[in-house]
Amino acid sequence: MTEHNQIARREAMVDHQIRGRGIGSPAVLDAMRRVPREAFVPDNQRNVAYHDTPLPIAANQTISQPYIVALMIEALDLKGGEKQQLAVGGRLVLPVGTDPDSQKLLRITRVSEHEFETENLGAVRFVPLIGEAGWEEPGAGSRRVFGSRGMSAPDQRLVERITQVAEPFDSVDELPLDGLLERIGDSRLVLLGEASHGTSEFYRARQRITRALIEQKGFDFVAIEGDWPDVAHIDHYVRHAGYPPSEWTAFARFPTWMWRNEEVRGFVDWLREYNASRDPGARVAFHGLDLYSLYQSIDAVLEYLEDVDSAAAAAARKDYDCLSPYKPDPAEYGRRVEGADFANCQAPVAAVLHNLQAQQHEYAKHGAERFLNAVQNARLVVSAEAYYRSLYDESHSSWNLRDTHMFDTLEALLAHHGKGSRGVVWAHNSHLGDSRATEMSRRGELNVGHLCRQWFGDAAYLIGFGTNTGTVAAAADWDAPMEIKTLRPVLPESYEWLCHETGLAGFLLSLGQGADSEVRCSLSTPRLQRAIGVIYRPDTERASHYFETELPRQFDEYIWIDHSHAVTTLDSRELKGMPDTYPFGL
Repeated sequence: MTEHNQIARREAMVDHQIRGRGIGSPAVLDAMRRVPREAFVPDNQRNVAYHDTPLPIAANQTISQPYIVALMIEALDLKGGEKQQLAVGGRLVLPVGTDPDSQKLLRITRVSEHEFETENLGAVRFVPLIGEAGWEEPGAGSRRVFGSRGMSAPDQRLVERITQVAEPFDSVDELPLDGLLERIGDSRLVLLGEASHGTSEFYRARQRITRALIEQKGFDFVAIEGDWPDVAHIDHYVRHAGYPPSEWTAFARFPTWMWRNEEVRGFVDWLREYNASRDPGARVAFHGLDLYSLYQSIDAVLEYLEDVDSAAAAAARKDYDCLSPYKPDPAEYGRRVEGADFANCQAPVAAVLHNLQAQQHEYAKHGAERFLNAVQNARLVVSAEAYYRSLYDESHSSWNLRDTHMFDTLEALLAHHGKGSRGVVWAHNSHLGDSRATEMSRRGELNVGHLCRQWFGDAAYLIGFGTNTGTVAAAADWDAPMEIKTLRPVLPESYEWLCHETGLAGFLLSLGQGADSEVRCSLSTPRLQRAIGVIYRPDTERASHYFETELPRQFDEYIWIDHSHAVTTLDSRELKGMPDTYPFGL
C-alpha cells in the first residue's frame, strides 16, 4: 500500500474514530495523524492498521484500538516537559481490573505527597498482563489441567455425559421438536437467541421452532431485534393489512444482511400464507423491538397525527424540531450533550408521547393497530433520545437503555395482544440469555433475558445457540462491506469446546430444573462463550468475541450446531415484480 493511501487512512481514522468520538486535543489529533501505525504491526496486518480495532503483535499481545490510544494520551493532559509521572501533579493512566474481562480505564493524579485522585474513564478490555507479575492464565490451576487429548478428566467425563443426555440431530431441518415443546410447556415467552447475526442455521432453527410454537401452541406474535418501523413492513405484509407502501426501503441500512436474507424471507412468506386463512383478529403478528429508527419513527408519528389530529401534528412537529439538526448523524447529539449551554430534547419528545397516550380513547377510534403503531414509534423516539444522549457517558447506561426499551416494547405487545397472549423473540444470545449469569452483570449491565426472568419467572423460556466452525456473514468494522468470513475453531476454555468434543453434528441440551443434574452441575462452572455480532474480528477473537458465563443460569436450553454457514443475502434480481408492499422491496 502506498504512503499516500496510508496517510489518507490515518486522516479518516482521526476524523471518524477519534475526533468523531469526542477527542478534541489538537496535539493528540496531530500526533495520531503523523504516527505511522502500520510501522508497529506485523506485515500481514499493515493493510488493516487503521481499522477500528486492536491488532495482534508479538508474544500474544495487541496494539490497542486507535481510539483507546488517543483517549489515554489525552487523559494525561500533557503540556510538554513532563518527566516524572508520580511527582505531585503527575498523572498515570492505566487499565485496572480483577480479571481480563472486567477492566476500567483509570486516571490517577497525585495531588499531594500522600493524596491521589482517581477518575474512572470508562470500561476497556486489554489482553492479559504477562510476566512474573501478570494475571493468572485462563484455566490455570486444577480446573484445567489438560491431558493428551487436551482435556482434563472431569471435562472428559462431562463431554461423555452431554453426549448421553443430549438430543442429537444431523441437520436443523430435522430438528427434534417434541421434547423441546414439552419443556417449553405453557411458557408465555420463548426467547430464541443466536451466537452471531450472520449464521444461516440459527435463523433456520428459529424458524422451525417458531412455526411449531405458532401451529401447535397458538403463539400470537414474533418480535425481533429490528427497528419498529422497518419490521412494521413485515407485519403489514404477513397480516395482509391494507397499508400503503412506505417511502423508504426496510432494512436498507447497515447491517442489511441481518434481516434482508433468504432465511428470514422464507419464514415471512410462510407466515403470510399461514395467516391467509385466519380471521384478521387472529393473525399472527411480526414486530420490532429495537430503537435505531429515530427519524423514521418521528416521520411515522407525524404522519399519523396529520391524519387524525392536525393541531396535535403541528405541536408534535415543533417538539421534534429539537432533534432535526442531528438527522445526518444522531450520535452527534450525544457528543453535544456535555456542552454547558446545551438544551437537550428529553422534555419535548416526552411531551409528544404523553399527549398521544392522553388521547388514546379518541385516537383509537381510528384503529387500535394504527394507534399502537403511533404510540410505539413515539415511545421509540423517547428511548432513542435517551440512548443517544447517554452514548458517550462513561457508564454502560446506553446498553441498559436499549435493552430496557426492548423489554418495555415486549410488555406493551403482550398487553396489546391481550390476556394470555404469547410471544416469540428473536435476538442475539447477549440480549436474551440472563445477563446475571455473565460478566455483563459485573459491569452493571442488564438485558432482555434478565428482565424477562425478573418479571415472568418460569413463564419465560430462554434458548441459546452456539457453533464451532464454518462461515459467517459479518463486517470488519461498522458500516464496512459485508464479507463471508471463516470462523476460527472455538477456544479450549469455552463451553463451545465441550460441545464440539462430543463429536455430534448438532444437539439440543436441556439446562433447566428438569435437566440432568450431573450436566447441569458440571456446566455451572464459569467458562468462556463466543459472541459474534455484525462485526467479526478473527485476529483478535479472544479479546473481541469471548466473555465469561454460567450456561445453566444463562439459558434453559442450548442448541449446538458444530459446523454452520453464512446467511444467504437477498438477490435483488429475484425481488423484481413483487408488490410495492413487499417488505424486502428494492
